[in-house]
Amino acid sequence: MIEKNDTHILNREKKAHDLINETKLLNIARLAKLLIEIYGFNEPFNKIGKREGQEVEFYFPSLNGYLTFVLVKNKDNFDPRKGRSINPISCVTLNVKRDEVVRVVSAIVRTKNNIFGILSFFIKYVITGKIKMSGSLRATIKLLRCIAIGKREMYKIKDKGE
Repeated sequence: MIEKNDTHILNREKKAHDLINETKLLNIARLAKLLIEIYGFNEPFNKIGKREGQEVEFYFPSLNGYLTFVLVKNKDNFDPRKGRSINPISCVTLNVKRDEVVRVVSAIVRTKNNIFGILSFFIKYVITGKIKMSGSLRATIKLLRCIAIGKREMYKIKDKGE
């Protein structure tokens, strides 16, 4: 009887842990959508071109989940979703600890949409191995340019904690 209780408690803890991870992924997707709706620039979405409809998949090993971003030409149609992509053109893996996921996603959003911002993003995260990319690099860069809103005034004031 004790063994049944222990496995029941472990299953309950695992379900709670999975629910927390799923909630974090859904919140990240919702936050990305809101930030693009409110602060996003139209220019990078207009430059999607023939890549419209292609999917870029983000995998979070620490949260054991996926987010899918569909490339669209209009920022109002930007709608990331939780779950695996049906036909990903590119896959981005964020190899960071569970506590650092939100910080890294925030840094991606705060990236400036210019050559220096994208270059610093690659140096800081891709070369160090925190983020791994496979598939179409162009599609990943186009998505990065769409979600990079670091040129906004609110990001020009640096936090003293950084």
